[in-house]
Amino acid sequence: MIKKNWVGFVFAFLVPILVVLFWWGAFNRTDIRETRSEPVHYAYTDFFGDLGAIADAQEKVRGMLVAARIQPGSPVVVLYTDPRNTRKTEQHARVGYEIPPGTAVPEPLRLDDIPARNVLRASVQASMQLAPSKAYQALFDYLRPQGRDIRLPTVEIYTAGHSVSQMGTLTVDMAD
Repeated sequence: MIKKNWVGFVFAFLVPILVVLFWWGAFNRTDIRETRSEPVHYAYTDFFGDLGAIADAQEKVRGMLVAARIQPGSPVVVLYTDPRNTRKTEQHARVGYEIPPGTAVPEPLRLDDIPARNVLRASVQASMQLAPSKAYQALFDYLRPQGRDIRLPTVEIYTAGHSVSQMGTLTVDMAD
């Protein structure tokens, strides 16, 4: 009786959870490499508060761009404070989207450019909920044996997947 219940439990609960985690990219490898970044032109708003609420701020920026008839590109987050040692109320990031150069944006949005530069890049294909923690953990694990730590600001760009069944790719660039 116990064996039958155990097998049923595995197939009813654990297997679906593992399938979802696999689909979300929880088991995907994060690639770390030194490279040269592409320049980024983006519209943004400053975000202060719990970085866990960035998605809401990102959606507001997207709505403002769409209302202004501007097609948002990939989401961009420039992280200025380390959530490991900054109180949630004091965390700071720029939250926005890539847009074509020369595009005017409505207030309160602002524009900025990040020039091409040498970076240490963490890249992982995973859902937006899992990708940041996987990328930053991989950066930390890569830097720690060298006696180094993550330096801010970092630039996060999430490139959407090509289909509903494919997760996007998050790149986190840290100036080298």
